[in-house]
Amino acid sequence: MTPKHLLKETWLMEDCNLEQNRKQHFAHETAVIDLPCEIGSGTKIWHFSHIMKNARLGENCNLGQNVMVASKVVLGNNVKVQNNVSIYSGVTCEDDVFLGPSVVFTNIINPRSAINRRNEYVKTRIGKGASIGANATIVCGNDIGAYALVGAGAVITKEILPYALVVGNPAKQIGWVSEYGHRLKFNSNHIAICKESKQEYNLENNKVVKVKK
Repeated sequence: MTPKHLLKETWLMEDCNLEQNRKQHFAHETAVIDLPCEIGSGTKIWHFSHIMKNARLGENCNLGQNVMVASKVVLGNNVKVQNNVSIYSGVTCEDDVFLGPSVVFTNIINPRSAINRRNEYVKTRIGKGASIGANATIVCGNDIGAYALVGAGAVITKEILPYALVVGNPAKQIGWVSEYGHRLKFNSNHIAICKESKQEYNLENNKVVKVKK
């Protein structure tokens, strides 16, 4: 049994760490933050959201209302999470990921209420700059590539390539998008130009690569 004076010191250290961390990020008074966890500077956590212990949030993230971030979830820098999203253990979102309202994640393929499968969580990675539309469902174990764009209501049942544009249930790829989220139209030389950034992209062997200038 831990001596009372050591418990008190631990509580004081946690309170001190939380107070120091609060100066670097914003959390609404209704948000619940379990310790220990990591929250980067500039991050904002809004009404009724819950950050569980051992979660890691990067810098300049924005979590809307009623967002749950489970234990051991990792969010990179500048991740935007809209209202009513639960991000379960096993999920990693890289930098600049956008999660639309009510996006659904899973972490067990065959859940049963009567069977404990906490040691069977399946990992899912959302690549840098990817965007997932409102009410989309991500079946666990299906990674989403960098800068991919998932349409609203889509159900992801397989891996999504970088820069892919996917829609529907089950989700099917219907094209490619740029890092700015605009649809790419490739010419006979397999080159496309983003209409906003003017960046060139090359399509070869069913893979899109940004052309370095």
